[in-house]
Amino acid sequence: MPSIRIGLSTDFNLVGEQVGIGTTNPAARLDVAGQILADNTAGSGGVSTFREYQGFHQTQSNIANNVLIDNSSSGPFSSLSGEIRITGETTVSSGSTVEIGKTKTLTITDKFAVPFGDTNSRDNTPEAGTTRFNQDFGTLEFFDGNNWKTVNSYARYHGGAAGRAVSAGGEASSNITTMEYVRIPTTGNGINFGDLQEARFAIGRGSSSTRGLFAGGDPGPSTSNRIEYLTITSEGNAIDFGVLTAAGRCFSGTSSSTRALFGGVNASNTVNYVEIATLGDGISFGDLNNTGNKGYAVSSPTRAVFNGGGTYQRMDMMTIASKGNATAFGEIGSDSVQKTGLSNSVRGIFAGGYRGESPYYTETAMVYINIASAGNSQNFGDLVQQSSKFGGVSTQTRGLFICGNHVNVGSLNTMQYVTISTQGDAIDFGDAVVAASNRGNLSDSHGGLGGF
Repeated sequence: MPSIRIGLSTDFNLVGEQVGIGTTNPAARLDVAGQILADNTAGSGGVSTFREYQGFHQTQSNIANNVLIDNSSSGPFSSLSGEIRITGETTVSSGSTVEIGKTKTLTITDKFAVPFGDTNSRDNTPEAGTTRFNQDFGTLEFFDGNNWKTVNSYARYHGGAAGRAVSAGGEASSNITTMEYVRIPTTGNGINFGDLQEARFAIGRGSSSTRGLFAGGDPGPSTSNRIEYLTITSEGNAIDFGVLTAAGRCFSGTSSSTRALFGGVNASNTVNYVEIATLGDGISFGDLNNTGNKGYAVSSPTRAVFNGGGTYQRMDMMTIASKGNATAFGEIGSDSVQKTGLSNSVRGIFAGGYRGESPYYTETAMVYINIASAGNSQNFGDLVQQSSKFGGVSTQTRGLFICGNHVNVGSLNTMQYVTISTQGDAIDFGDAVVAASNRGNLSDSHGGLGGF
């Protein structure tokens, strides 16, 4: 076959019915071994891969006509070194994959799917603003440049399980395994949920929006290092999760969306943490400034605030996403022990407690703090009934205090609630299934959600 010389280093070859430019063995109707310069690349052939050839540098291809790109089109389109600008209509059929860089404006008229995966498959250093669906939490999340954060939505209350509180175990005439639940946005009595694997009281707690953890406690007379978990949206018995670094009871617990912190394990200042979404044992996080025995804690999405328990009035704070020792926060303004704590993402409330020496006295007082700014507590209001050794749970708007103990009455089955954003006295909520003190209490809508 004749070879027609077109230009320097360029051959035009006709082999049968196939044309080759820059190749003597064309593999298609038109086989170009080099870069194509064209005013209009639209046509029956669609868009094909452009390869750079020495001496020719075309960085932009403009397509003004309607172009159909389906899974039979040439590609991969991501191999283009320059730009493709499409000013007309573009249709990408089902089963095709197109990879592009940044898009300034994108309008979707039907639906689209974002990347998805579990917590462990996250990119650790994505670009700020990266969004994905987290299959562990069932929520959208985004990267703010430092951490992954959940796209919060508290409109989940309508007909769903959001706003559910679970209360477990406790001390009555004997230790119990009973778990029960209520919905915090409404009022009413407790409903049976299931049972713990081990009867115990003085239990630590932590939860995400889907999973609750109960840690440690006293099976009587001893201490436990057991951690059990449950799925908050569905009733059932608790399941083994792991163990703490040491057995303990009467320690505080709080959490973000992904991480639970247990402060004062084994009546010491040691803080353990676990990743809520994955089973495993407790890991050392850091130390409190005071012993955590009979302590309590609250959290925002980023910060945990602990009171060390005992008669300590000082509060400590920790950044949940990064391990390390606690720093000073302020003073609680009360020397009573075994209070309880609850919070939304802004404000923490501490309530009740009793004085540990004669004359014994159970308190009704409630105080609050602003979690984002260190400082001393301020007066909030009074409980309906004097209580200690009881549990605090919350949504973003309402705090609920469950069961407890009165020094002259014994174990209580009463529940009472407050509106977190406004000071005032508590209001009767309903009655628990059992009368007990030192129960483990958690919710799926507390103030720590949204943080990592």
